[in-house]
Order: sequence, then structure tokens, then C-alpha cells
Amino acid sequence: MIGSDHFSDKSYAVLGLARSGLATVDALLASGARVLAWDPREEARAAVSPGARLADPMSVSLYGYSGIVVSPGIPINRHPIADRARDAGIPLIGDIELFAQARPSLPRHKVVGITGTNGKSTTTALVHHILRTAGIPSLMAGNIGLPVLAQDPLPEGGVYVLELSSYQIDLTHSLDCEVSVLLNVTPDHLDRYDGLEDYAASKARLFTMQSPEHTAIIANEDDYTRAIAGQITGRRVLVSSRDVRDQSRWPALQGPHNAQNVAAAVAVARTLSVPDGCIAQALASYAGLPHRMERVAERGGILFVNDSKATNPTSAAPALAAFPPQPEARLHWILGGRAKSGDLEACEPHFANVRAVYTIGEAGPMFASLLEGRIPVSRCGELERAVEAAASAARPGEVVLLSPACASFDQFRDYEARGDAFRAAVEALA
Repeated sequence: MIGSDHFSDKSYAVLGLARSGLATVDALLASGARVLAWDPREEARAAVSPGARLADPMSVSLYGYSGIVVSPGIPINRHPIADRARDAGIPLIGDIELFAQARPSLPRHKVVGITGTNGKSTTTALVHHILRTAGIPSLMAGNIGLPVLAQDPLPEGGVYVLELSSYQIDLTHSLDCEVSVLLNVTPDHLDRYDGLEDYAASKARLFTMQSPEHTAIIANEDDYTRAIAGQITGRRVLVSSRDVRDQSRWPALQGPHNAQNVAAAVAVARTLSVPDGCIAQALASYAGLPHRMERVAERGGILFVNDSKATNPTSAAPALAAFPPQPEARLHWILGGRAKSGDLEACEPHFANVRAVYTIGEAGPMFASLLEGRIPVSRCGELERAVEAAASAARPGEVVLLSPACASFDQFRDYEARGDAFRAAVEALA
């Protein structure tokens, strides 16, 4: 695990004991810190290492504490822990900030931080794959994979590739990335922010933490990224999906959204002096991520694609765009869950690609009403029924696509559980 003498003999409270919280507790204890840990779930508290004290930081004295480490899933705009930290004069931080503070204790290395509303997981995994292909020690963490503090430090010359959500950036204050990347800013998570401008400002903080000699890579393809790019005073590299001319050589990187991901990843790799030959080899061999345009099966000439990670209309739109008519519409689109918006405006330009829609979850009736009369709609309710209906209607050469444009929490634990259920339903088809 990653620790540091910087934490020795200091006191920290850790609120939220999922994967990153438990890793944080272990890393702090191993570094010689005193740790108070809490989660309202009894089963989460039962998993805490015995060296930690179990108590709710809302109800005990925090005098002399060096930080309150909060899970990114805790809404600090509404949770009373924010006022508690402010009143006590204690910084509210996340595990990424602890990693930033531990960096001087680690072998010489670089950090790539990647954010954006959509595409950051693919771009993070792709950069990691390019570096590994080039023989450069690398690990990926943050909003993807294992928590960063749970992983072993890289040897000298290694590169930490971090996917960073706005929630993680909000809890980070000193992460000076050698390379920072912003892909796009579109409406999302607005229950946590006072409008889209506030959400964009959260993303922009990744660059305010950078030293001027470090590199900012920005895909300047929306108004917010262009505005943020205009505020950068240090080294800046602008990229665009238009920089990528031919994706036919990269089976797992099809579609216009992946063109932007590729453009950003290539810019990162070149900034880190990876040879173009290694980059080309890595793009061709990249296998893709689970739950993001994942080809889970082909049965009777029908392709089944799991895009469960598309949790808003903007992230679902590229999946629809990736399957144009040949010559007729060939997409059977499974849509719905817990809605983040009341419209499908971002998806509308690609409706001509959709042969039929199968709605599920809380948002199913709303989206069915929006689409009926424009696209054939089946109100299925449950994912398994939608898979069965779509598979029965699809013909050879067509595609059954789960790209829900919604959060999963109405019916599933998370988008991964939803994607796993889609795979299971496909495997269960007669």
C-alpha cells in the first residue's frame, strides 16, 4: 500500500468505509497515524482494521485532527460533516489528497490526472495501456480500479494515471499533476452543484493546482472546456476528436466519442515522450472496458453491447452514434433507470439509428412518452424482459444495446451490477 511518514503521529477521521475508505484507514494506520473511522452501515464498520477507533465524527471531539477524509459518495453540499469540519477548522479531504501529500515519500514518478463528464474511464485505461505497452511502469486508480492508497508504490520512473471525478477534485487541494486532462463538460451531478457553471468550476480546479511548467491537455469541443482552456496560463495542449481521422484499426475504440478519448490519450503519451510506434501498437491492442461499449456476445448474427456506464443522455449519445444505419436503422436500444434529466436532447441527433426502444426502470414511462410516435417503444420495466423483447425483435446484422442514459440505483446497486445483469440475461437467452 501507499503510505508516508508525513501522516505519522497525526490524527484523521475517515467517514465512509467502502473500498477507498477501508484502504485509507489501512494506509494511515500503516503510516503511524491515529484513525477514527465511521460508516452508518454496521457491515461496513465490521470490516475496519482493529487499530482504528470506531466513532461518528459528528458526535465526538475532533480537536487536533489533521483532516476528515470523506468518501466521494458523501454529498458534502448537504451532509453536516462539511459544517462540522468548517467549525472545527479541519480540512475536508479525500484519499486523492492523501496521495498528493504522500508523493514526496514515493520514488520519483509522474502523475496524470484525467477528468471530464464522459470518457474519462476509457481515456484513463487507454493511457495506462499505452504506458504499459511502452514498458513504462504504470497503475490506474482514482475513480477506476483499486483505490490508489491500496496499491503498491511504483518504482522510479513510474506514472500514476488517475481518473478524477468532480467529487474527488472537490476533496483535493494539493495534487500537482505533471499532466492534467479535461475531456468535456456536460450536465451531470447537478444535485451536488449550484448549476452547470459550478460543476465546471469544480473540473477547472484540477488545473489551478498545477505548476506552470506542467501540461494541461484540453479537448476544446464545448463552451465550458473552451472557457477553461482560455484561463490556462501555463503549458497548454488543445485536442479535438477531429484530430483522429481513421479509427478502423482500433476495434475497441469506435465511434466519435472514442475519437476524443484517443486524441487526449495520444497527447498525454506524447507529452510523456512515448514513441509513436508504441502508441500505434497500444491503440490497436486496447481491449476496452467492461460496461463501456462492451461487446458481450453475438448470437445468431445479433450483437449484444453493454454500455451500462452511460448514466446520462450525453454519455449514451455516442453509443447511438456508433451504429449508423446499414442502410436501415439497426439499433434496439434499452433505455431507462433513475433519470438525471427529463429529456433526451443529447441523443436526439441519433434517433435515426434506432429501430426500436425498450424502456426500463423509474424513468421508463417518462422516456416512453417522449419517444412514442417517433420510434417504436416497448414498455418493459425490467431489464431481463427488455433483453428478451429486443432479442426476439432483432434480425441478423442488428444490435441490442444497453445504454440506459440513467443512473442504476432504482433497480441495481451500481452501473456494474446493471451491466452484469445484462450479460446474464443475454447468456440466458434460449
